[in-house]
Amino acid sequence: MQEQFRKCAEIASKAAGSPWGFCIAVTLVLAWAVSGPIFEYSDTWQLVINTCTTIVTFMMVFLIQNAQNRDSLTLQLKLDELLCAVRGARVGMIDLDQLTEADLATLRRNFQQLAHAKGGSKEPVERNENPTAGNAP
Repeated sequence: MQEQFRKCAEIASKAAGSPWGFCIAVTLVLAWAVSGPIFEYSDTWQLVINTCTTIVTFMMVFLIQNAQNRDSLTLQLKLDELLCAVRGARVGMIDLDQLTEADLATLRRNFQQLAHAKGGSKEPVERNENPTAGNAP
């Protein structure tokens, strides 16, 4: 069942993310909008679009999450392969996803200290919320 879901999710997400999928969605919304005068903009007419968009959104959440999980896993496996292939790399890093948030924060501080010890800046790099701020011509 898992493989069947994967195949269906892949097909559906490719279709939904294609230009044709977008065109179909736009066509359906336009058809609904044009039908407004025919149905006198009734509550039922509005309920149709609300129900349809809610159902589609609900289903797309699962497709997007499936695709995200799969992409995340494949990327992680590629990085694991690189860690295993590089001489001197700490293969213990492969299981980082199993650490607690506190353990990850400690590891991050350790890497920052290591970077500073190897000649990095004395102060942590501050992240600018707006990367284009201050870049005026």
